[in-house]
Amino acid sequence: MLALTRKCGERIVIGDNITVTVVDVKGDSVRLAIDAPRDVKVWRGELYDAIAAENKAAAVPVDLKVEFNR
Repeated sequence: MLALTRKCGERIVIGDNITVTVVDVKGDSVRLAIDAPRDVKVWRGELYDAIAAENKAAAVPVDLKVEFNR
């Protein structure tokens, strides 16, 4: 993992077509603007984790789910 320090207005460039700009910093919150092609999916971490958990739960066969719940 790469950890960087940036100030408001500064940016990070990922590859040739993704730019992350620090828009605002207030206390413990940082506001980011992400410029990426439409075909690149950008998710908040907690939402991505929730979707991954739902997909994993949906992949378990129904009869195995019953056994796990006993």
